[in-house]
Amino acid sequence: MTQSVQVGTLKKKESAFGWKLILPTIIIIAALVIYPVIYNVYLSFFDVSISPDKPNQFIGLQNYVNVLTDPDFWNSFLKTVLFTIFTVVGSILAGLVVALMMNRNFIGRSFVRALLLLPYITPLIAIVFAWRYIFLPMDGPLIRLLATIGIIDPGVDLINNPNNAFVVVTMFNIWRNFPFVYLMILSRLQSISKTLYEAAEIDGANVWQKFKNITLPELYFVIGSVALLRGIWNFYKFDEVYLMSKFAGTLPIYIYERAFTGIPAQGTAAAIATILFVIMVVLIGFYVKKVLKW
Repeated sequence: MTQSVQVGTLKKKESAFGWKLILPTIIIIAALVIYPVIYNVYLSFFDVSISPDKPNQFIGLQNYVNVLTDPDFWNSFLKTVLFTIFTVVGSILAGLVVALMMNRNFIGRSFVRALLLLPYITPLIAIVFAWRYIFLPMDGPLIRLLATIGIIDPGVDLINNPNNAFVVVTMFNIWRNFPFVYLMILSRLQSISKTLYEAAEIDGANVWQKFKNITLPELYFVIGSVALLRGIWNFYKFDEVYLMSKFAGTLPIYIYERAFTGIPAQGTAAAIATILFVIMVVLIGFYVKKVLKW
C-alpha cells in the first residue's frame, strides 16, 4: 500500500515537473499565435476605427455579409485556390523528377545537389528582382528572346498586367519552392531498400513498373505530407506574390489592400481572415483523415 502511494506521488511530481518545463513554450505560443487569432475574430465583429479618439463600433455579422456578397472576394478566392493547386502540383512534379535524377550516381552529383538548393536558400528579395528584370519590358532577356522569335510584343508587361501576373507568380513560386520538395523526396528515396528493386528485376519488371509499384508507394506519405505543408503555406503566401506582382489578385493581397490601403476596412479584413481560417481547418482535417489517413 505504501509503495503504491509513493509511486502515485512520484508520478504526480513528474507530471508537475513536466508542466513546468513546457509552460514557457505554452505561454509563448499563446502570446504569439492563440491571442492574435482570438483578437482577429473579435475585430471581425466591429467596424474598426483607425482614429484613437473614435471607438470601434460593434456591427455583428455585417462584415461577414459584406465579404460573402463581394464578387472581388470570390474572384480572389478562386485565384488563390488555383494558385495553391498549380504551385503545389507543379513543385511536387518538379521535385519528384529532379529527386529521381539526383538519386543516380554521376560525376559532380554533390555539387549539382547543392546548386539545386539555391532558389530556396537565396534571399527572396534578391531573386525577386532578378526575375523582375528577366520579365522587364523591352530590355528583359526573356522578353527580348520571345519577341525575337515573334511570340510576344517586346513592349508587353507580363508582371504588371493583371491578365498575366498570375501566371508569372505561379511559375516563380514553383521554381522557388521545388528544392524543398526535391530534398524531402530525395531523403526518402535514399532510404528505400535496393533489394526491393532487385527482386522486381528478377520478376521481369521494367522501369515504369518498378516506379509504379515500389517507388510511388514508398513516397506516398512524404508526398502527401509535403503537399499538405505546401498547400497551407501557399494558400496564405503573401511576400513572394506581392513582391513579384501586386496584380496577381490572390486573397492575401486582397486582405492587405482592404486592411491597409485606400480607406482601411480592418474589420472586413479580419472577417476574411477568419473565414479562411475556418476553411483551412476543415480542409486540413479532411485531408489528414482521408489522404494521410492519420
